[in-house]
Amino acid sequence: MGISNVSVEAFFERPMLRKPVLVEGLPGIGFVANIVGLHLVKELKAKIFCEIHSQFFQAIAFTTGKGYVRPPVNELYYAKTGADSDLIILYGNTQASTVRGQYELSSKILDIAEMNGCRTIVTIGGLKRSSPPSTPRVFCTATDKETLKKVISLGASPFQGRVYGAAGLLLGLARLRGLSGYCILVETLGLYPDALAAKVALDFLSKSLSLPLNPSNLDRAVELTRRLLGMSGEESPKY
Repeated sequence: MGISNVSVEAFFERPMLRKPVLVEGLPGIGFVANIVGLHLVKELKAKIFCEIHSQFFQAIAFTTGKGYVRPPVNELYYAKTGADSDLIILYGNTQASTVRGQYELSSKILDIAEMNGCRTIVTIGGLKRSSPPSTPRVFCTATDKETLKKVISLGASPFQGRVYGAAGLLLGLARLRGLSGYCILVETLGLYPDALAAKVALDFLSKSLSLPLNPSNLDRAVELTRRLLGMSGEESPKY
C-alpha cells in the first residue's frame, strides 16, 4: 500500500455498532488522551477496523524495545460496550504536523466515524499548568448549550480559551457537520505522561458516558505509552 500526498486508509472490518461515540486518544499535552485511549483499547478489548497513514504525520519512526520499527499511524478501534452506545476509539502515536494536515486528518476521521453511524464525539486533552496540581481540575467545552450543560453538571468547569490540535479541531469540525460533542481538559504539568491527569480524565469520561471503566490497569497504559513513544520523562509534543 503506497502513501498518497494526503492520507491512506486501510479498512480491516466494517463493524455494526449501536449509536457509537467517537473518543479521541491522540498524543498531546501530558499524553492524557493517549493514555486514556490506550487504556480503553486494552480494557474493552477493542478491535482495530481502520488504519490511517499520512505524509502530514511527523517525519519520525518509533522503535520497540525489541528494535522493530513502527511508522507514524492513527488507528480506529471499536468496542461493543453492552451499554446504550458502543465506542469508536481513535488511537495513534502522532498527530499531523501542519495546519493543513490537521484539517485533512480530522475531516477524514469524522468521515469514517459518520460512515459508521457516529453522531457524538468526545475529545480529551491536557491543560498545561506551571506547577503540578495536587488534584487536577476538569474543564470542558462543547458543541452546543445542551451538551455543555450536561458536562458541567458532572463537575467540569467551562473553559475559555483555545483548544489546540485534534482535541479542538475535531470538535470544531464536528459542530459544522451537525454532530454533538464535548472536550474534556484536565490540568497537568505536561512534561511527561501524566498518570494522575489521565485517571481524572478516565473517571470523568466514565461518568459522562454512563459506562463503568476500571482504572486499575491505568499505570500499565502509562508505561506502555512511555515505551511506544520512546519517552523518558521528555516534554510532551506541542499541538
